[in-house]
Amino acid sequence: MTTTGRYLVLLEDNATIIGTRELSRLTGIRCANTADAAGAAPGELFRSAGGIVLHDLGVALISADEEQFTSLQRAAGERGPIAGIEAERQVFAIGDPSTSVEDGEFTWGLQAVRADRTQPTGKDVRVAVLDTGLDLKHPDFAGRDIVTGSFVEGQDVQDGHGHGTHVIGTSCGPRTSSEGPGYGIASEASIYAGKVLGDDGSGSDSGILSGIQWAISNGCAVVSMSLGAPTQPGAPYSDAFEKVAQRAMERGTLIIAAAGNESERSAGTIAPVGHPANCPSIMAIGAIDSQLQIADFSSGTVDEIGQVDLVGPGVDVYSSWPGAERYRKLSGTSMATPHVSGVAALYAQQYAERAWGLWARLSQTARRMPLAATDVGAGLVQAP
Repeated sequence: MTTTGRYLVLLEDNATIIGTRELSRLTGIRCANTADAAGAAPGELFRSAGGIVLHDLGVALISADEEQFTSLQRAAGERGPIAGIEAERQVFAIGDPSTSVEDGEFTWGLQAVRADRTQPTGKDVRVAVLDTGLDLKHPDFAGRDIVTGSFVEGQDVQDGHGHGTHVIGTSCGPRTSSEGPGYGIASEASIYAGKVLGDDGSGSDSGILSGIQWAISNGCAVVSMSLGAPTQPGAPYSDAFEKVAQRAMERGTLIIAAAGNESERSAGTIAPVGHPANCPSIMAIGAIDSQLQIADFSSGTVDEIGQVDLVGPGVDVYSSWPGAERYRKLSGTSMATPHVSGVAALYAQQYAERAWGLWARLSQTARRMPLAATDVGAGLVQAP
């Protein structure tokens, strides 16, 4: 796990104001509140204060010395508004390029999840994809309802990496295309493209949390995160992200995240589900190939901490790409995740359920597979 040297401070429920005051009293750190600087990147706020508070989530990000850390750690063990403190992690886009050829009217992924035969399109459902941004000049997204936000200091939402454009294409791109197979699932959903990873494909916990807060405040039913950081067997999940996910659920927002690509199953190695997908209240997505077998790289359930909840197509996935290339294939649990997020939007259009109800419907309608539940969870996601 790579850390940034900063810390996440989790505040108790409904204790953002008093928790911020207590944090300042214990450490002397003055925190800026994102309620007063909507849409600002974490780094921008850090320049004007010693920390920031994500007011909707009840989480603060601070730089702290050893004495300040010890003081907050002690407070977290006592009764009061400080619930916990943990190191901020660095996170990365998850996906690798592929060179195979795609044939047919629809991608194999859309066919596997039955999106080629479904009627709902995700119309009027807001889907937030937190990644490297979106190529706003891509012709396949012309005329779409798109809202953008960047939480990477010094960079706008335009995708200079490609990963974000690819995953947005799978979850919300066109279901029919004049230049190749249809590759998008929720083809009429409202796209909320949040840039939380820079053009180098990396970011941090604070950027992700800022993106989650933005998505919740905009009433997004689904947050799709094809990103993460490796974990070690037995390592605890993030209390801050788990509490944030619970608070998101209370607001009607389901968070779906990639399980990770750290396994090497052909060599007998199965890696645990990565951060933040290993949180119980975040839906963790593994990857299968076109033969409906678990992908060699797909992380799995190896202990009681972190489990795979569903799988989606994640090998040789064709989707949109920035610039003149227009389209590319990638492999990874990053590619499986937007298949599930897109299908979630279809159910959100068709039914009133949100949050846990949407999670339950996705699980109950999944295609059961003759594979270990530790690898595939409830099975392969299926469109309505």
